[in-house]
Amino acid sequence: MKRITYISSFARAISDEEIDELGRFSARNNRSRGVTGMLLCVNGLFFQIIEGREQAVSELFETIKLDPRHRDVLCLKTENALTERLFPKWSMETVNLDKVSDKVLLAMRVLLQNIGESHRIIEKYTQKSVIKALAQGINPLTLPVQRTEKIIFFGDIVGFSSISEAFPVEEAAEVVCHFLEVCSSTIVTHGGEVAKYIGDCVMAHFNPEQADDAIQASLDILWKLERLRQQAGKCRLLKFLYCGIGLSQGTVIQGNIGSSIKMDYTILGDAVNTSARLQSLTRNLSRSLVFTQSVKDGTRQDWRFVSCGQHQLKGKQVECDVYSLDEPIIDAIKIANDLALERH
Repeated sequence: MKRITYISSFARAISDEEIDELGRFSARNNRSRGVTGMLLCVNGLFFQIIEGREQAVSELFETIKLDPRHRDVLCLKTENALTERLFPKWSMETVNLDKVSDKVLLAMRVLLQNIGESHRIIEKYTQKSVIKALAQGINPLTLPVQRTEKIIFFGDIVGFSSISEAFPVEEAAEVVCHFLEVCSSTIVTHGGEVAKYIGDCVMAHFNPEQADDAIQASLDILWKLERLRQQAGKCRLLKFLYCGIGLSQGTVIQGNIGSSIKMDYTILGDAVNTSARLQSLTRNLSRSLVFTQSVKDGTRQDWRFVSCGQHQLKGKQVECDVYSLDEPIIDAIKIANDLALERH
């Protein structure tokens, strides 16, 4: 058997009567599926435990994720190969903690509310790979370190350190947040995963067959930053928001790296270092996006490639063939370089 514990938010305000009806409907539906469990409602949140045959529970959870009454569905834990149920007699017991007055239940209400808020906060600080492992019933700390092939994305703001010195801290932080949001949302949309933020830099990765996705995500980021610059308004620093992006492909080490104090599920390796060096090279080449031969060779779309020649990257014994695209938006970094020269 399988058991899933999840939390979700009400997509809209739901009355006590609707919650009662939801409980009755769930009980009838679960009875026909052979699913049992418990549904707790508190302060706009659903906490639910569902258990039963693996296929039935998996299908029900997929249905819940598509239910318009739920939003931000987050699996807290998945348990597999169970031999006993926690709620063998309850096809779905529903408890609305917003209606209770008993001190014990009131304490439970506050506890669940705090747990929900804490999980939402922690989710923001956690890599998607870790969240995915938890949802599959895997303890992320047990994930083995492995060698794997990845396309590495490195992007950061051009000349941010010198630019930010002339502006208030709050405005500088706002611009960094704009940049990280644009990069992260675009990368995820194209099937990539954000690994970490390093100051004003974003490190992400794509699977090796996603070369076209990595390039398209990079172009979309450059165009979105262009629109932000045009709509800068009162945020003067946004007008200087240009970035350089480096893409490389190769074998990396992926897994838990860290200490007894803090663990990080991340990627390490030569491909990571290469993409970081390429990102720095964008300033010298006046190209906002550059990438390696391996990324170029992995594409299927008809891109207009431009050779940027061979370059000796720091830490490399052999010169690296560097490429870019014949796209107007990629030349925008020239403006950032000109602005940097004017400041000096």
